[in-house]
Amino acid sequence: MNIAEIQAYGYFILTFALVLVLYGYIYHLYTKKRDADGVDYESYSNMALKDDIDDAPVSAVSEEKEK
Repeated sequence: MNIAEIQAYGYFILTFALVLVLYGYIYHLYTKKRDADGVDYESYSNMALKDDIDDAPVSAVSEEKEK
């Protein structure tokens, strides 16, 4: 076994590991849509598209101060 074969096996293993990490991260993003505070940030994704003055806000602001 020479150095070229070792590099080829290492490249294959590294590529496979990075693909697993990528798919794991994508799975994590789609399964955990809310953060620890319960805020769903996916609702903010259309903010750039719906930015007219007449459009409804993404999240309503209450007039009362929270305790």
